[in-house]
Amino acid sequence: MAYEFDLIVIGSGPAGQRAAVQAAKLGKRVAICERRKMVGGVCLHTGTMPSKTFREAVLSLVRPAHAYAEPCEVPRPTMESLTQRVAAVVEREVSVVARQLARNGVKLLDGDASFTDPHTIAVADGDAVRSVTAEHVLIACGSRPSDPPEIKPDGQTVLTSDHILNRKTMPKSLVVVGGGVIGIEYASMFAELGVEVTLLDRHEHPLEFADREIVDELMHQMRQKRVIFRLGDGVEKITVIETGAPHVELALMSGKRVSAECVLYSVGRVGATTGLALEKAGLKADERGKITVDAQYRTAVEHIYAAGDVIGFPALASTSSEQGRLAALAMFGIEGKPMGAGFPYGIYAIPEISMVGATEEELSKAKVPYEIGIARFSEIARGQILGDDSGVFKMLFHRETRKLLGVHCIGTQATELVHIGQAALILGGGLEYFLETVFNYPTLAECYKVAAYNAANRMGVTAGN
Repeated sequence: MAYEFDLIVIGSGPAGQRAAVQAAKLGKRVAICERRKMVGGVCLHTGTMPSKTFREAVLSLVRPAHAYAEPCEVPRPTMESLTQRVAAVVEREVSVVARQLARNGVKLLDGDASFTDPHTIAVADGDAVRSVTAEHVLIACGSRPSDPPEIKPDGQTVLTSDHILNRKTMPKSLVVVGGGVIGIEYASMFAELGVEVTLLDRHEHPLEFADREIVDELMHQMRQKRVIFRLGDGVEKITVIETGAPHVELALMSGKRVSAECVLYSVGRVGATTGLALEKAGLKADERGKITVDAQYRTAVEHIYAAGDVIGFPALASTSSEQGRLAALAMFGIEGKPMGAGFPYGIYAIPEISMVGATEEELSKAKVPYEIGIARFSEIARGQILGDDSGVFKMLFHRETRKLLGVHCIGTQATELVHIGQAALILGGGLEYFLETVFNYPTLAECYKVAAYNAANRMGVTAGN
């Protein structure tokens, strides 16, 4: 059968972009279906780019340009002044992505995509519906925030991460429900702006996948900004109070009540598969809207693949992009090296956190003998220059082989600093590499040298031994 395209991609986020470009570079006929009028997907319009740009706008308007600048009274930023920067960055990034797709000959189909059969996609743009066929399909439709139970977000009082940056005014108080990455990031940003923030989570510890010591330091610094943590307690009901100044009241499982001007509900995300008519392609999503795939990102239907947030963990823009590339290679019979586990996490809270490799908790559970090496930014010349005396950097080494097992950091440029450790981890480097390697001075990379010496002292290792 002759198909109109070799590949149709549903969604233009990181997974969809990378898959489309990779397939186009293989000489394939490629189209992307995008329900928005602009490319970029959730990552560019409501997720990664807006939140990270908002963070930088907050820091640039609230904190002095130089660590040793004389303190001065700064007018409280407005939501408009902060989100103007977000809009400008998003607009530029949309242009960059659109040009990249155009250069590679990828055709854009505007509208909502749905299957009519395993090889046919209907693209509805208003009243106009176009049917297109493809030999292969990649589902890269991303995810959306879970809605709070029994109440719909209104964009002003009850918010999700899709709405929070559309709010017209800066709230005086905010309750964040959910201590995951999104909740922690926004809680720290609004606290930096002087908003009274309360963070609720049913778990005893936020960011449970991250190093406990690093998370404790983050919580300490957020408490200094007057963030209140209520952990180990769930939300039973959210009520919008219309009398007087509109606000919300949350009834907790413990019987406590919490009130604020607005609430950000950030308890997980679900795959954005509603409306795709997956059943007509012989597929189905789970109760969270996620699609199951194999190691090559192939679904239960041989010619249909899925990548990015819609397949679940790790649901990072960086990993989604690589998944899309590998899926495109696999569907056209080209073997790609699996992504592996050596990818970093970046949590863009204030201060930021980054990690790669194993945590102490994981190593202890697996009974792996390890030793830690610590460097504090207060001991690092570059930390002094930047005025960051609270950053913490940690490396984990195998006590017997001395191989690097993990890197964890909180502080200025943590998400950049971690990549040195990522390279060493993937290439099998260990303690000796960091003891023997010369790093630029003064840089934050000196943390690797200081932490390595700290670990060597703990293990009784001397030079040349």
